[in-house]
Amino acid sequence: MKIDGYTDIYGILGNPVHHSLSPVMHNAAFAACDLNSVYLPFPVDDLGAALQGLKGLSIKGVSVTIPHKEQVIPHLDHVDPVAARIRAVNTIRCERNGDNIMLSGFNTDWQGAIRPLQEKAELAGAEAVILGAGGSARAVGFGLLEAGATITLCSRTESRGRQLADEFGCSWQSLQDFSALKAKILVNTTSVGMAPQQDLSPVVQEALHHYEVVMDIVYAPLKTKLLSDAEEQGCFTINGLEMLLYQGAAQFEIWTGREAPVEVMRQALFEAVTIH
Repeated sequence: MKIDGYTDIYGILGNPVHHSLSPVMHNAAFAACDLNSVYLPFPVDDLGAALQGLKGLSIKGVSVTIPHKEQVIPHLDHVDPVAARIRAVNTIRCERNGDNIMLSGFNTDWQGAIRPLQEKAELAGAEAVILGAGGSARAVGFGLLEAGATITLCSRTESRGRQLADEFGCSWQSLQDFSALKAKILVNTTSVGMAPQQDLSPVVQEALHHYEVVMDIVYAPLKTKLLSDAEEQGCFTINGLEMLLYQGAAQFEIWTGREAPVEVMRQALFEAVTIH
């Protein structure tokens, strides 16, 4: 990789980000397209200061991950209508407007979730349960509703869960009552199961036999305890790498205006997972 004074800089803002495979995926895409660009992880606690830093350093674009997807919106100059409806941003494009740098926010998480789900199930008319009520739950819920599915939100915190359920016009259930729920699709949007807590699952294994397809957005480890339990219950499973891939491909296209080299990005991700 050549890095010089003309290199365009991209990155990911979040905390933690040390585990992120986004640099592997995007740097492979830049190389495949012969772009003089680099993608770096930026651990961020002070979000406002970090966003000012994007402008000051003329960084071209960033991904946004936990815990900043919702909190980032007031700091942006423009928010895409879809991201505004979801009320969460996972992608920022930095554009020069005269002497100013403008920060535009987008959401590609919903595309990342829906594409692999559509490969496993007919979504129109399907019932789905979403675990969690954060930014990723907003994106997944939006995508499922747009595809014609009906959803139930299931979360630990009642106030946040009911608020999102009201926005979606769907029902909410406490995570404690998960075993009573039944649906075709289950999507975990929480961080439960992420390394170093890979021995944890957000739900009990016995309740998973009610589902045909189980998706986990966690990708480190690639096979979470939830997915392992779901396989034992006979479910089709989708790991978080697929969502990461497709949301990343959409990010690449927003930043560069080029078609994303999806297979190159997929291969880079799987090689990184194999190595680790």
